[in-house]
Amino acid sequence: MSVILSVDTHSPPYKLSQQEVLSFIKELFKDSYTNIERLLPVFHNGQIEERYFSMPLEWFSKNHSFQEKNDLYIEHALTYSIEAITKCLNSSTFLIEPVSYEEIDAIFFISSTGMATPSIDARIMNILPFSKHTKRIPIWGLGCAGGAAGIARAHEYCLAYQHANVLVVSIELCSLTFQKDDLSKSNLVGTSLFADGAACALVVGRKSALLQRKKVSLLPAVKETQSTLMPHSEDVMGWNIKNGGLYVVFSKDIPSIIRSWLGENVKGFLQLYNLELQSIKHFVAHPGGRKVLEAYEETLSFSEEKTAISSHILKHYGNMSSTTVLFVLQKFMKTEEDKQKHDLGLLTALGPGFSSELVLLEWG
Repeated sequence: MSVILSVDTHSPPYKLSQQEVLSFIKELFKDSYTNIERLLPVFHNGQIEERYFSMPLEWFSKNHSFQEKNDLYIEHALTYSIEAITKCLNSSTFLIEPVSYEEIDAIFFISSTGMATPSIDARIMNILPFSKHTKRIPIWGLGCAGGAAGIARAHEYCLAYQHANVLVVSIELCSLTFQKDDLSKSNLVGTSLFADGAACALVVGRKSALLQRKKVSLLPAVKETQSTLMPHSEDVMGWNIKNGGLYVVFSKDIPSIIRSWLGENVKGFLQLYNLELQSIKHFVAHPGGRKVLEAYEETLSFSEEKTAISSHILKHYGNMSSTTVLFVLQKFMKTEEDKQKHDLGLLTALGPGFSSELVLLEWG
């Protein structure tokens, strides 16, 4: 097993209400869509109230080249990642004393909303004093599934190196992919959902010396993981990469796919360990959107109480792609009062592929 010792997050400076975004989009697209009034309810249906962006609202009223957007991605991804890492390693909530950068053995860097070579993790290491021998594992293209996949891959690293201390750093600047001239419904749906954020999780092996620094009595340990790919489902979600940048792909069938496919996938995973859905006390789910959460509830027979924390994060931060599930995880870890030793949790996220990442957690 590995243990998630600390998680922290960072939000960009521009906080906007959903109503502000709706009014802006209505004005921006009033001459482009013939049925803009009929499409705008999507901004209310998602039950998002506020989100954070890396650029001011007026920036989105102009066209920007792929290079300009990607340059901004590199600049802000570096800044926000450093903030999240620093907060995670110095957390007064989870640690009795800070963890030094030199004590980190590996960094899994997760993102899908910009491109950089050298990757952002290398640039981070040029600013923060990590050991020059720290292993770098950048992972690109997993979209919303990336945060859960990062935890799973860090766990597997800690199984191989049981004294290891690993960072999972997730940064998504979804807003920078906005396409002013894309009149597809996918672009409008994405604009109603997506936001920016950064998060960092510290995952340690079962023999790590850092376990002596834990401050809270109950922490989630990773017991098992499962990755699943639905064959020939590339058109469900992802990016089309064109001269103007990243163009969002969203299938209207995502909720129905979850209902028909995810339930058996989760049940099969739990059955491998002689568990049932009723065994899961804490559902740490990436909230792709309101309809996705409702599909989770329906197919897994979970109450709204089980998805309450995911709903809270969606309401106040929107969909930050891979980063979102780490925001959910942090809130779960901060609410100790409803946790008991040996409680089981399921951390889950869905992403392009179409794919599922499942992580079985045990509090202890």
